[in-house]
Amino acid sequence: MKKYIDSFFRYRYLLKELVVKGIRLKYRRSYLGLVWTLLEPLLTTMVLTLVFGTLLGRGDALYPIYILSGRLIYSCFSSCSKISMRSIRSNQAMIKKVYVPKYLYPLSSTLYNYILFLLSLIILAVMSIVFRVSFTWHVIEAVIPLVILFILSIGAGLILATVCVFFRDLEYLWDVLLMLIMYCSAIFYKLNDIGGAAKSVLRWNPLYCIISNFRTVLMEKGSLFYGTDTAGLSCPTMLVYSAVFSVVALIIGIILFKRHQDRFILHI
Repeated sequence: MKKYIDSFFRYRYLLKELVVKGIRLKYRRSYLGLVWTLLEPLLTTMVLTLVFGTLLGRGDALYPIYILSGRLIYSCFSSCSKISMRSIRSNQAMIKKVYVPKYLYPLSSTLYNYILFLLSLIILAVMSIVFRVSFTWHVIEAVIPLVILFILSIGAGLILATVCVFFRDLEYLWDVLLMLIMYCSAIFYKLNDIGGAAKSVLRWNPLYCIISNFRTVLMEKGSLFYGTDTAGLSCPTMLVYSAVFSVVALIIGIILFKRHQDRFILHI
């Protein structure tokens, strides 16, 4: 373990450069650059509110905040997983020429997308003030689901990056699975509007649990450590489940990546 920790600190400056490079390439030849990090979720929320507001958000003054919070978290997971999945193949030229710990590529992909996600939370804060969301001190608990989201993103990124080297069709399959995950994350609808059987299915989606916990402390003045969300699901149960799922995914990702990384050079 000490060997891997020492290796991480030895290459920390390279990790920083890969993160900076990822951010620069994402907005290369873009006039607005990082402004898109704030503008894109705002425009998406406006479209979703116009489309679904009259059907699913009738009478809810905070419906745009409901959509925006779910959309931001889902987009973070989607971006982190897709970029990390392609990270080994995208950097195959460097991998073939220079020795660098290969985990730096999916890790840097997750890091720079997560940093952009944190920047996009600025627009969520501004929108919450505009729509007069009444905060309580429980809002500081929002850090917990955000940390769990980061762990889940790294774990999923390592697993996908490993499998994608040997099974390239995963890129197309994952796009379909992400669409399924999106519809099972209650981004633009509420669980109160669907049947009990669907609630039972959605509660096993760790990303939904993260989104629900985040909304609870942001919009519902609740706590993650007691009570329920608006759908009657236990906040502590969802918190523990999403945390355990994310940690297990991270452990599996680390083991899987470490076991197969020496074979990457034969398949890229």
